[in-house]
Amino acid sequence: MKSIELYAEKVAQLIQSFQLPPKPDALYGSIRYIFGLGGKRLRPVMVLMGADALGQVNHDAEIMALVVESFHNFSLMHDDIMDGADLRRGQDTVHKKWNTATAILGGDALLVKTYQLMDQLQGNCRDQLRGKYSKLALEVCEGQQMDMDFETMDTVSTQEYLEMIRLKTAVLMGAALEFGAMAAQGGEEACTALYHFGVHLGMAFQIKDDYLDCFGDASFGKQTGGDIVQNKKTYLYIKALELGAASELALWVGARSPAAKVAGVKAVFERIGAKREAERTMEQYYRGALQHLQGAGLGNEATEYMAAFAAQVWMRQV
Repeated sequence: MKSIELYAEKVAQLIQSFQLPPKPDALYGSIRYIFGLGGKRLRPVMVLMGADALGQVNHDAEIMALVVESFHNFSLMHDDIMDGADLRRGQDTVHKKWNTATAILGGDALLVKTYQLMDQLQGNCRDQLRGKYSKLALEVCEGQQMDMDFETMDTVSTQEYLEMIRLKTAVLMGAALEFGAMAAQGGEEACTALYHFGVHLGMAFQIKDDYLDCFGDASFGKQTGGDIVQNKKTYLYIKALELGAASELALWVGARSPAAKVAGVKAVFERIGAKREAERTMEQYYRGALQHLQGAGLGNEATEYMAAFAAQVWMRQV
């Protein structure tokens, strides 16, 4: 197993070697632009990690790492349109720099490119990888639609919310590890265990993201209270409603002072027990991730490496 930095360097090399036509300028320029925005590229790194854990990073693992990063950037191009976001990683979003039509077409072209990339797969898992990738792509779309639907729904249950983040966020982390393991010719039991390890880690990550937005501090790089100010249906908010805080939270919806609103809603979350429930749930998913890792049957070195990686993700160190 290698350092995360070395895996990230390999991903950067793969992106650099990704061949795109020169014309039309805007179409392929938009793809080059979003790749150029960088980011942690955690998901393609996880593909390479999954391959190394089950054998080695081979040609097919490299292809699937590029597929995963391409798919992730496709989803960002479209998500930014749906969210009305003007910035991505501190720079103009694609639809802001060009226009909405170009961002849609650029995302569509990038999605098509992922299937062209998979035509280059050489191993005996080629068909399986294509099938699992198609399933993943559809699940992420389902999760995004659920997230959008929640904005206009009066009532969302915690189970519905957990299913949304599973589809929108967690399955991609699980699939990344599984793709790498499959590309390295890993056994079915190990590949499946790594998938569930990644999914559980993704669930813990997203719930903790909600938690840190509310109760985090500067050491985690979070500006706290943004979700509260925007009246977002986070795990904390939904759990507080289920615990009977609807009337209290309603008093803060139209509050004029953001600072007072954040402090007031946080107090409700703590008093009603939503904070405690969020802590319990995210820790439960994190422990579940480690349990699935133990069931993967990896060697000691790979198991210890993956456990250390999970801890880094959990502590927001990667």
